[in-house]
Amino acid sequence: MTEAALPVTNAEPPRRSWWRQNQQRLTPWLFLAPGMFMFGLYVIWPIFESFWLSFYDWDGLGTKQWIGLSNYDELRNDPAFFTSLKNNVIWLVLYLLAVPAGLFIAMFLNQNVLGIRLYKSLFFFPFVISQVVVGLMFSWFYAPNFGLFYNLIEWLTGRSVAVLADPTLVTYGIIVAGLWPQIAYVMILYLTGLNNVSPDQVEAARLDGARGWRMLWYVILPQLRPATFIAIVVTVIGALRSFDLVSIMTDGGPFGSSRVLSFYMYEQALSEYGFRMGYGAAIAVVLFLIMMVFISGFIWKMVRDERESY
Repeated sequence: MTEAALPVTNAEPPRRSWWRQNQQRLTPWLFLAPGMFMFGLYVIWPIFESFWLSFYDWDGLGTKQWIGLSNYDELRNDPAFFTSLKNNVIWLVLYLLAVPAGLFIAMFLNQNVLGIRLYKSLFFFPFVISQVVVGLMFSWFYAPNFGLFYNLIEWLTGRSVAVLADPTLVTYGIIVAGLWPQIAYVMILYLTGLNNVSPDQVEAARLDGARGWRMLWYVILPQLRPATFIAIVVTVIGALRSFDLVSIMTDGGPFGSSRVLSFYMYEQALSEYGFRMGYGAAIAVVLFLIMMVFISGFIWKMVRDERESY
């Protein structure tokens, strides 16, 4: 066969489609798309809508009236707002006690002894209970005449204390009720984190003479950093949006002394005393900004610590 008779093979390989070329890069985004759409629709968009609504006077049904910064100016002279803000600060400071308390309970339960699963279940039980049930239980616990706490204090001191009827004590009484399930949740986070602590590092630290607080501070806690971050963020959010226990136990009383920002927002925007959607949105914006300051600070610190560790 001569050279002229040989077939010419200049055909290019078939070109892959655009999808074939980008499939590996786009597939994760396709899986994320439904969740991102729902998050944008039900979280991001309402945040911007709340900011926009805070510049209006609106009862929820009629025509909106643009009033600019008047709602925020009114907040500056509203004593109920500052009472709610002060109570939120108290909630935030005391609620963070759930983090060390949950850590120490988790360390106590992180051992292999007979019946430890039963103990873990009993400690976790408060988090499973509905917040409404927790509020009712503590209302009975503090109740005058028949409440266990009321009778115990009267027996120990000779004088009775109605916690939920005392403006100076009511906020602390509700916080104690909220700490009960919150400590249980933080405990579960730390129990999960303790299961991932490297036993090699613990053994090496023991050989170097690390014991007690030094072992906890320099070996255990650095490995629990992700669990600590989640625990702090969840606890801060829980403290700042503390609505259900206030509503169930006191309905903001006595005399509005147990109000928090989320409850005051509801009162102004949706209760029979309010229907001031714009003013309620302004309170929501303040609460959102406070929450973002704390959470952004925690995220920045965690990112900085992660960069320093590499």
